[in-house]
Amino acid sequence: MTPEAYVQQKAAGSGSSFYYAFLFLPPPQRAAITAYYAFCREVDDVVDEVGDCGVAAAKLQWWRGEVDALFAGAPTHPVLQALQPHLQSFGIEARHLGAVIDGCQVDLEQSRFADFACLASYCHLVAGVVGEAAARIFGHSAQATLQYAHKLGLAMQLTNIIRDVGEDARRGRIYLPLSELQAHDVKASEILAREAPWGYSERFEALMRKQAARAHATFDEALALLPEVDRQRQIPGLMMANIYRALLREIEGQGFKVLHQRTSLTPLRKLWIAARTRWRGR
Repeated sequence: MTPEAYVQQKAAGSGSSFYYAFLFLPPPQRAAITAYYAFCREVDDVVDEVGDCGVAAAKLQWWRGEVDALFAGAPTHPVLQALQPHLQSFGIEARHLGAVIDGCQVDLEQSRFADFACLASYCHLVAGVVGEAAARIFGHSAQATLQYAHKLGLAMQLTNIIRDVGEDARRGRIYLPLSELQAHDVKASEILAREAPWGYSERFEALMRKQAARAHATFDEALALLPEVDRQRQIPGLMMANIYRALLREIEGQGFKVLHQRTSLTPLRKLWIAARTRWRGR
């Protein structure tokens, strides 16, 4: 299997909303973003799929060495071999890959976040920098576009956190700020237990409404930052924003039943949202 086929399989097999935005890109950009996204998936899988923290830490260290090898011109993993031809064309730097590894290192070392400031720092690594790299690949002429991309990455990560409360709890993780759990009188043990009736309560719903309101506000802030001069080139990011926002509204409509299920949109709906965004230009 060629490196290009490997990353295509990795991206398509993930079922991610990102994949549907990639489909509308010209071939060089599609190849670059697919390889970069496949790298993010590979590193994230280390934390999610390796049960032994020592082994996971060693694997992350190996990836750090592989990023060094990439920028020295000699990567061995097919994901980075696929990404290598696109580094210079799209301004992809070592920090755009290193931040993802740093974020996964945080996942290994902590499973709680004291307040939103701590959570936002983590989101910067696993989503904000990723958003910047994606914006570079899509194309930009204004510096403000990179600020938009960072903010949009945060909004999408906040949506992921809302969607994955139950899935994360099964792994012993809580990404909702502990200070906000306390403010809503929701105990961490209630979320981790996921007991019938799945821990749902007015307190929990109020906590989740706060998270959703923050995510919506962050989407609004991101979109306000996007310069008109770059709007057309950033259509793939707007596709992702619209898909994620539709997901967020779906979760809200279900009353935040996120402890026992993982809400998702159908592939056809994602494709429709992406196509509609392309047609409307927003």
